[in-house]
Amino acid sequence: MRFSWPRLAFPLVFALSASCGGAPPAVSPDGVWLATFDAVPRADFNRAAVDLDLPLFWSEDADQDKTLDPNELAVLWGPTQTEETYWVSSGAFNPTFGQAYASIVDFVKNGPKFEGLAPGEVLRRKAVLRELEAGRPTLVASDFFAGAATDEDRAIVGHILAAARLVEKIYQKQTGTLSLASKVPADDPASRRLFYRNQGPQCEAPATKGDVNCYAIPRAPGEEKRVPSGLYPAELQSNPDFCKVLAARPDGRALMNPFVVVTGEGDALKAVPYHRAYENDMQAVARELDAAAEAITNPDEASFQAYLRAAAKAFRDGSWFEADEAWARMSTFNSKWYLRIGPDETYFEPCSEKAGFHVSFARIDQSSIEWKEKLDPLKQDMEQALATLAGPPYAAQKVSFKLPDFIKVIVNAGDSRDAFGATIGQSLPNFGPVGNEGRGRTVAMTNFYTDPDSIASQHGLAASLFCAQTMASYTDDPGPQLMSTVLHEAAHNLGPSHQYAVNGKIDSEVFGGPLASTLEELKAQSAALYFTDWLAERGVIDKEKANLAHVRDIAWAFGHISRGMYDEAKHPLNYSQLAAIQMGFLLDEGVLVWNANEKAQNGTDAGCFSVKLDAFPAASKKLMGIVAKIKGSGDKPGAEALVAKYVDAPGAYADLKKTITDRWLRQPKASFVYSIRR
Repeated sequence: MRFSWPRLAFPLVFALSASCGGAPPAVSPDGVWLATFDAVPRADFNRAAVDLDLPLFWSEDADQDKTLDPNELAVLWGPTQTEETYWVSSGAFNPTFGQAYASIVDFVKNGPKFEGLAPGEVLRRKAVLRELEAGRPTLVASDFFAGAATDEDRAIVGHILAAARLVEKIYQKQTGTLSLASKVPADDPASRRLFYRNQGPQCEAPATKGDVNCYAIPRAPGEEKRVPSGLYPAELQSNPDFCKVLAARPDGRALMNPFVVVTGEGDALKAVPYHRAYENDMQAVARELDAAAEAITNPDEASFQAYLRAAAKAFRDGSWFEADEAWARMSTFNSKWYLRIGPDETYFEPCSEKAGFHVSFARIDQSSIEWKEKLDPLKQDMEQALATLAGPPYAAQKVSFKLPDFIKVIVNAGDSRDAFGATIGQSLPNFGPVGNEGRGRTVAMTNFYTDPDSIASQHGLAASLFCAQTMASYTDDPGPQLMSTVLHEAAHNLGPSHQYAVNGKIDSEVFGGPLASTLEELKAQSAALYFTDWLAERGVIDKEKANLAHVRDIAWAFGHISRGMYDEAKHPLNYSQLAAIQMGFLLDEGVLVWNANEKAQNGTDAGCFSVKLDAFPAASKKLMGIVAKIKGSGDKPGAEALVAKYVDAPGAYADLKKTITDRWLRQPKASFVYSIRR
C-alpha cells in the first residue's frame, strides 16, 4: 500500500498570492512547489511535517546551503508504508513531494486553518498543536540500501518491520485505544499524528496532559478523557481499587498473570491467554517471523534464526519462556542483530502486572566488549556488595547474567515506542526461568540522544540549572552516561529483584505493582550511582569519569522530574518518582545544594544547583543501603515513606521541583522517529 496524505485546500491560494507583482509563481495550479527548496528553515520544515502528518524529515543540511536536497530527506517509518521512491524520482524531488513541500511552506508562513470550525473544536485543535510542539522530532536513521546491506538483510528487515506494525496494533488493543483511531477527524492531520505518536488520543506533554481540551478526537461536554484499559473489563475499572480487588480474589494469581487478558462480568471473570485473546494478529506476527527466519541463509546467524522460530511459536501458543531460552542464547558474539519481540514490561497498564507487547529491533554495536571485559570479573563482587548493604533476610545469590550488549536501534514499536524520549537501557526477561535464574540479556542503546540537536538541547537545559562550577563537570560526551546505563541495567540482575520473595511473596505482591515497579527502578538507578564510585575505588575507572557520570545522572534526573510524578490517571511515573527520591535525598545529605542567590551557568537564570562531588560516594552508598534494605525485607511502609517525603509532600523541595520543571520544559523533548532505507 502506498502512503497517501489528505489533499489540502490551500496550495492554489498560496500559488496565486505568490504570483502577484509579476514574479514567477512558487506553486503550480495543482499545488506543486516550483521554486527552490529553501523557503523554510530545517527546524520549521520538520515541525510542520509533524503538524501536517507527513512522513518526512530533513535530516541535516549537509552542504550548509540552507536548501533541502533529495539526499537530505528521510522518509519515516509509520503506520502506513511509504518508500523514498514515492517522494524522490531519479535523484530529484517529484510532484508528490512538491505538493507536500508547498503545504509545509504555507503552514509555516500562514499557520493552521480553523475556518468553519466550532469554537470548542478550535480549542481542541490548538491544544493538539501545543502537544505536538512539546516534542522535537529526532531522527534515528538506518541504511540497508544496495552496497550497505545484503539482500538477506533487506528481507529480514522487511519482515520484522511488518511484524512491528502488527505488534503496534496488539499493543493498542491492550491499551484500549485501537478502536478510537477512526474517530479522529479526517481533515485534522495534527490529531492523526498525535494519535500515532502517543499511541492513543491522550496528551502526554507535561504542559498539556492536564488540559481538558487536549485530545485527538472530539468529545461531548463532560465526556471522560480516560480510556479504559483493554486488559480488564471496563465495568471493573470504575472501581479505583480494582487492581487490589483482583489480586485479593482466590484466583487472583491466575487473573494477574502477566500474559493473560481478564474477561467476563461481575464475579464471573476468567483469564484468557494473549495468544487466544489476540489470535488473528498473533498468527499474523508469527507468519512474518517465520518468513524472516526462512530468509536467513547465513550460517553465522543460526542463533538469530532459532530465536525467530521460537518467537513465532510463542505468538502461536504462548510459549514465551521457551522463546526466552532461544533469545538468551543470542549474544554480541553470535549475531549481528538484536531483536526482542513479545510481551515484557508492565509499567504501561493500571495494575503494573500485565506485560505489554513491543518490538526492539537493532544492530549490535561491538563497542560493548570493552565494558564486558571490565565488569565480567566483578559481577559476583557487585552482588555481594548489594547483599551486604541489604542485610538479612537477603543473602547473596550466584549471578550469571550477561553484561549489557550495546545496540544501535533500527526501530522501536508498541510499548517500546514512547511519545517523548526513549528507553536507553533494558534488562529482560522480567518473568520465567531465564529471568529468575539471572540468564537474561541486558542492552544499552547507543544511538539515542547522540544527534547534534539533542546534544545542544541537553547542554542548554543543564546550563539553566547548574551553577558554573558544577557545569564545568558536565560533558557532552555520551560515554559517562552510557556507563551509568550499563550499571543501571546490570543492577536489575543484582540484589533483591522482581522475582525475589519475602515470606513467599514477590515484590508486586508485597508492595503492589506500581510501587514495586518504582522501587525496582530506584534500586537500579541508586546502584548506578553507588557502583560508579565503587568502580573508581577499585581503579576500574578514574575519579574524573565518576564525577562526570554523577553530574550527567543528576541532569538525567532533572529531565524525569520535569515530566511530573503521575500520569492523567494518577498512575505513578516510575522514573520520575525515583528521580525525585534521589534528588531529594541528595539535597538532604548536602550533596546537591540550591544556591538561590547565584546565577546558573547560562548567566540568565537566578538560582542554581551545585554538586559536592567529594561527598557523593558516602551519600550514594547510604541511599543504596536504604533502598536495598526496603526491597530485601519487604518493608512497604519504608517504601511509602520515601514516596510521601520526596514525591508527594508540599514545601521547599516541591518548589524546587517546580523550578526544575519550568526550566527543563523550555525546550521541546526529543520525540524519536525512525527512517529505514532499503
